[in-house]
Amino acid sequence: MSWRATLVFCTLCVIWGIPYFLIKLALVDFSPAVVAWSRITLGAIVLFPIAWRRGGMRALRAHKPALIAFAVAELVVPFSLIAVSERWISSSFAGILVATVPMTVVLMAPLFGIKETMNARRVAGLLIGFCGVIALLGIDRISSPLQWAGAACTMIAVAGYAAGPLIVQRYLADVDETAAVAVSLVIASIILLPFAAFTLPATRPTMQGLASIVALGVVCTAVAMLMYFYLINAAGAARASVIAYINPAIAALLGVAILGEHLSIGSIAGLALILAGSWLATRRVAAPDAKHHGGSVTHGASDQPIH
Repeated sequence: MSWRATLVFCTLCVIWGIPYFLIKLALVDFSPAVVAWSRITLGAIVLFPIAWRRGGMRALRAHKPALIAFAVAELVVPFSLIAVSERWISSSFAGILVATVPMTVVLMAPLFGIKETMNARRVAGLLIGFCGVIALLGIDRISSPLQWAGAACTMIAVAGYAAGPLIVQRYLADVDETAAVAVSLVIASIILLPFAAFTLPATRPTMQGLASIVALGVVCTAVAMLMYFYLINAAGAARASVIAYINPAIAALLGVAILGEHLSIGSIAGLALILAGSWLATRRVAAPDAKHHGGSVTHGASDQPIH
């Protein structure tokens, strides 16, 4: 990679590792619905004009059902439920659980008519990753009903993150990536608006809460997606996909270093097993290092979720 692509890669690893930390801060002042709606709306405000100038909007008219399904699966459900879950579990724990997305994509692919070859390496990866989830959800780590509810919300969000790229691969492979993401953000914003309006804060939010929302929407959603588009073009989808194996560690480190969250031996072991299992389960033999059409929506080779 060029020095510029390397710099973008390192920056993006950090940017997509901090949403869980920022969500925790935003929840002090805002409801989960307001957090999800605000970041989605800010992302749409930034990306939609860019997508409009690039063109490609007309081609989306024939794909309305798929765009709505993508917006719900990839944006509405995960953004809302992860915010809900972080009321009961730590940001580092949520970030580690989201690392199971690549494995979940492999498991859900047949439901979308997408055939995935289940060779020995892939099966071993799924089993290793499953062991990682068991280690992560050990009795010493999750002890109360609310913590279990938080973990369940995150895993439903994981299913949404996994369904998103499969919807794109099955129904949106021939559309412009930037336009599809921008329109999906608008759709998700409209869907979440009533929930956000109903749960607006009764008191004036703090600057910390507002700054967290702005960072989530502008930096972690809009700017990050533009950087990811650039990285796929500059370095290829395969190299760009490595971000999926780094940002969970960033999320865990930020939670421990700044929020004072506890990272147990089970969490560390779970993260290591989940990342190893995801790598084995999604690794392609002699995969070409080239841009996948629609890669910025499907998140490249590793199905990186939109954070």
